[in-house]
Amino acid sequence: MNSELRFYLSIFLRRFHYFALVTLVVSAAAIATSILLPTKYYSEALLLVESPQIPDELAASTVQSNPAELLEVIEQRLLTRANLLEIASQFNVFEDRDQMFPDDVVEQMRRATTTQISTGQNRASLFLIGFEAGRPDTAAQVVGDYVTRVLESNVELRTDRAEGTLDFFEQEIERLSADLARKSAEILEFKNGNINALPENLDYTLARHDEVRDRLLEIDREIGGLGQQRERLILVFNATGGLGSNQQDLRSPKERELDQVQNELTEALTIYSETNPRVRVLRGRLERLQEAVAAEAGLNPDEVEGEKPVTILDVQLAELEARAALLNEEKAGLEIQFEELSDALAEIPGNSVALEALERDYVNIQSQYNVAVARGSEAATGERIELLSKGERISVINPPVAPREPSSPNRPLIAIGGVVAAVALGLGLVMLLEFLNRSIRRPVELTRSLGIAPLATVPMIRTPGETLVRRSIILGSIVMVTSVAVATVFYTHTQIMPLDLLADRTLSKLGL
Repeated sequence: MNSELRFYLSIFLRRFHYFALVTLVVSAAAIATSILLPTKYYSEALLLVESPQIPDELAASTVQSNPAELLEVIEQRLLTRANLLEIASQFNVFEDRDQMFPDDVVEQMRRATTTQISTGQNRASLFLIGFEAGRPDTAAQVVGDYVTRVLESNVELRTDRAEGTLDFFEQEIERLSADLARKSAEILEFKNGNINALPENLDYTLARHDEVRDRLLEIDREIGGLGQQRERLILVFNATGGLGSNQQDLRSPKERELDQVQNELTEALTIYSETNPRVRVLRGRLERLQEAVAAEAGLNPDEVEGEKPVTILDVQLAELEARAALLNEEKAGLEIQFEELSDALAEIPGNSVALEALERDYVNIQSQYNVAVARGSEAATGERIELLSKGERISVINPPVAPREPSSPNRPLIAIGGVVAAVALGLGLVMLLEFLNRSIRRPVELTRSLGIAPLATVPMIRTPGETLVRRSIILGSIVMVTSVAVATVFYTHTQIMPLDLLADRTLSKLGL
């Protein structure tokens, strides 16, 4: 066992220069990195999403959103490219800003920014936002600007939603009001165009239709009765020469006297000539009576002279004809009314369907209008709540302050970790070289490989000069490699890319 330990110890000592080279190079790089890494200062602020100051039962805001969703939206709007470039330029976050590409600035700003949303059921909604910069005042200023933008974004987001909601309902109310006016005009136009055939007039139209029909039937009966009565009067008159014992002479006294004088003149002419005084007296009396009768009847005396005597038959027939004319005239008017009423009754079912469709559309639009008005009132109240900041809002619990101590890097930890890693890499290199070496170096290996037992073994013996040269080469190689490693780290940090950014990109590509 002791021989094995001495063997491996001798191997380590023989390959110590490899171990020392790796350990010194890696340790030097780690120590240089810990020294060259820039100092970072971290500042943060804590924000709280407060509940509405006015209970929803009394007046609800129209902006109803999940606090976590709201904070995520604000976070995305905060970390936009334009905002990050503006903040980096405003507070001079990077000293070599003029030499950096905008994409690099945006990437480093996002890496330096820390956001954390904490929310849950029956828990307060918190928003932590921090920033790491090379100067403490810069870190605090950037976080302060972040906080200001978050508060402004929250107010803008909520007021825009509230105003957008109100604008939508105002436009909806205006549109529905125009629809109501148009639909009312259509209904009015339809009713005016079908005023005699409207559904609400159905009972009246039916009653009037039956009334006109019954009246037409009654007129037909009356006209038929008048015709029969006329025929009976003519038959009775032709048969008897009168109209019965109860007949009356309906002529005026002057007409009866005129008839009497005509009879006397006729009798006198049968006896006397025209020049007879009696005939002259009767003719003069006849002319005077004709003038009087004509004056009563409004006729010329010549017309009266040629008229036949008016009998009771003539009077009654004239009355029957006048009555029949009136009834026919009334019947013609009623027939027109009956046709109009029949047409109206035939049109009422179709008009009822059309009018019901128009009124149904009107009722639907009216209900939508009422809902829009109610919701528009709620939207106006919600907008007022948001404008007065009485709804859900974000407040600052812990404002950002300039840190007094740097947050990174942890230089001792980086240096110690680098040295430990260097030792591990050195030991690993020695073990790898030994694993790859298949040469025979011990008697036991000779026996195991060739199956013979050696009497004695002679190690390789170097001269003092060879030993000095070998050690000088090893030492020079170690110094040179170490110097090159340190110079490479320094050059990379100052001329190519800062080590912190290089480490971030390396870790991001590795997914760590």
